[in-house]
Amino acid sequence: MVREIAINIYLAFFSFFFNIFKIFPVQRKIVFCISFVENAEFIYKQLIKNIPDARIVLINDNIGCFSYFRKNSSNNDTVLLLKPKKLLLFLRSIYHLATAKVIILDNYFGFLSAVTFRKEVKKVQIWHAAGAIKKFGLKDPSIKHRSKKANKRFQHVYNQFENIIVGSKKMEYVFMEAFGAKPSQFIYSGIPRTDIFFDEAMKMKIIQDLSLTYPSIKDKKILLYAPTFRDDQLDKYQLPIDIPLLKENLGENYLLILKLHPAIKTNIDIETYKDFVLNLSNYKKINDLLFITDYLITDYSSIPFEFSFLQKPMIFFPYDLEEYTKKRGMWEPYEGMVPGPVVHSTEEIVNTIINNSFRVKEIQEFHQEWNTFSIGNSSSNLSALIIDWVDNK
Repeated sequence: MVREIAINIYLAFFSFFFNIFKIFPVQRKIVFCISFVENAEFIYKQLIKNIPDARIVLINDNIGCFSYFRKNSSNNDTVLLLKPKKLLLFLRSIYHLATAKVIILDNYFGFLSAVTFRKEVKKVQIWHAAGAIKKFGLKDPSIKHRSKKANKRFQHVYNQFENIIVGSKKMEYVFMEAFGAKPSQFIYSGIPRTDIFFDEAMKMKIIQDLSLTYPSIKDKKILLYAPTFRDDQLDKYQLPIDIPLLKENLGENYLLILKLHPAIKTNIDIETYKDFVLNLSNYKKINDLLFITDYLITDYSSIPFEFSFLQKPMIFFPYDLEEYTKKRGMWEPYEGMVPGPVVHSTEEIVNTIINNSFRVKEIQEFHQEWNTFSIGNSSSNLSALIIDWVDNK
């Protein structure tokens, strides 16, 4: 009840100022409203290359993303934080959203349920993943516990996704189910952040930079453990992998990199295992880490969809599969969907690696099915469309 009241106050505040700012004319301006770095960065770089005189505003709804673009954006572009506590930045964000010609979104943003954009404004949802294992949106099992008003609000948000980019017909189906979208809304541009997998010079530079920054990765076989964030883990997270057992069985030729949610407080004594464990949970771009990874260990994350570009082994460690499936739901039966061995203990992880028990052919099929349209030109494809929108009188 208290949460609903707070949401309603926030939306009323947002709507009030949005409608005031709509008095001003629509400007030749591209506004990003984002929660993640990578897709937005690839599009942003392509836009400033192809249309250098365009006004671009980067509105971020978290500090990490905000800090990144404050550091890495063009000097002429505006970077803002969409947080009511930062009132001036918040009001400026609303102003830019109300007066933009093109709006680029990469997540669910609640304010979309309370505003109406002018007809000439174009909106595109770029999302933040190339594929999906767990359900979300209208198919999230938790929807049955929401009020009718909350569900109506969610649908209003999804209705604002006028255009949606996809990398495959598989993901088109997921979005149709999750957002109630129609085939006419989809743009088959591919996923911008996957362009990096076709840029050999950039990949080599990333590997070299990581090797200089983290010397412990040199001459090691890298295991990347990147599990899905669970809502109840922030203050009581227990790493499900047995670090001593993993180290004892794999030896000094291996290094385990942890990529957990940056807000998680782990129970791991990193100092004790500093020769075997490297915690890079605060590292912003997970695709960078994929280039140095020999074995990916994950569960319900979307990372496998991009790791499949590299055709390297994956191990799936859904230690809470039954419980998680009931709580979140899967788009398909889990074991038939993932392109790798499914294990339930550290011992099984070790045995899989030692025995080289991977499913290489399935990785290739998985990649072709989910990354059909992502062939290295996704950023330029979408950039060309956005430029056409912003210059269309």
